[in-house]
Amino acid sequence: MSTACVFAGENEKYYTESDTPAPKNYYSMTKLCGEIITRQYPNTCIIRSNFVPKQQWKYPKAFVDRFGTYLFTDNVAQGIKDVAEKKEKGIIHIVGDKRMSMYELALLAGSKNVGKMTLKEYQGHPLTIDMSLSTERWNKYQIK
Repeated sequence: MSTACVFAGENEKYYTESDTPAPKNYYSMTKLCGEIITRQYPNTCIIRSNFVPKQQWKYPKAFVDRFGTYLFTDNVAQGIKDVAEKKEKGIIHIVGDKRMSMYELALLAGSKNVGKMTLKEYQGHPLTIDMSLSTERWNKYQIK
């Protein structure tokens, strides 16, 4: 399992399996290192996705200006099952069928009291701004 965060996410681009990763922080770099090691072995499949559990948002706020083609964990589990049944190899993106902000994702997960936040208010490590993935090899899933 890898992440959409292996890409810089500096613009509104939907990254596909053939795009070149450009990690922006330590977490992203460690995921890319895992991909590089995994690619050395035959019969492997690397799945990139961006997902959260479908539950109350655990933070008081969510970004209105940080985006992705998010899925919930059960959607990704179904995607992994589908990929495994087809015995796919290489890199595959398991993605949602629409781009949304983290705030929209929090609302979709059922959180009613989550506040809005912008990246300008954030003071932590560098973040991938747009984690939107697309796929050249697989299906897009409807987030539900």
